[in-house]
Amino acid sequence: MRWRIDLRYDGAGFHGWARQESLRTVQGELEEAIRVVLRLPQPLTVTCAGRTDTGVHARGQVAHVDVDGAVDPLRLLRGLNGVLPDDVAVTAVSAAPEGFDARFSALARRYVYRLCDDPAGWDPLTRGHVLRMGRPMDVERMNSAAAALLGEHDFAAFCKKREGASTVRALLEFSWRRTGVGQLEGTVIADAFCHSMVRALVGSMIPVGDGRRDVEWPAAVLAGKVRDSAVSVLPAHGLTLEEVRYPADDELAARALQARQIRGEVHHRG
Repeated sequence: MRWRIDLRYDGAGFHGWARQESLRTVQGELEEAIRVVLRLPQPLTVTCAGRTDTGVHARGQVAHVDVDGAVDPLRLLRGLNGVLPDDVAVTAVSAAPEGFDARFSALARRYVYRLCDDPAGWDPLTRGHVLRMGRPMDVERMNSAAAALLGEHDFAAFCKKREGASTVRALLEFSWRRTGVGQLEGTVIADAFCHSMVRALVGSMIPVGDGRRDVEWPAAVLAGKVRDSAVSVLPAHGLTLEEVRYPADDELAARALQARQIRGEVHHRG
């Protein structure tokens, strides 16, 4: 039986999602918690929708796990939250629809990067989730620059390329808004992301927002299809995976097959 697990976590204390020997990871903690709650001799493999990098947070992460035998979803949810550390929380456990794959069935991932560009709006209580800026940002300029990147492109200029992996992605939304005094949110939605892509995209907006670069510069970087040292990969702590979007239940299997054929074993990371 395949089970869908919805969870959130503070990424500050983790070396990303993916299990790594001798390092604390979200996958490692969740797999061990499932083993303990279900009293299994060995951990089961958990697959997630977006393998977040070291320090990146998640409010809307989705995962799945295949379990032999009967499982009470409410008991599993309560048990996991009783075993997991305080920086991880399971918000739902449900029987996965036929054809569901947390990773390959996903249509899109929505990330939000949070900035503060005004000392009057700086909140020390949120410092672990917001990047503090030294200059004021022009949101209108940033939105103009971001709009030019929308659509399906080769985002090699904004990715850490992996041998044999495609860097073609469909950027569905990239927009900025102010949410309060000095508070900015950058929303980035795509069908998938390659390694460090979100933080590089956001990083390309900073010199545009503070006037050091022209509005057209990020699009020129994209067209170059090679990494530009002038594009900063912003710190991980400002980034949160907010949502993973899936098609209707009867389209899950087809979407998973399509994604496997197009992406292969690509990483969906911020």
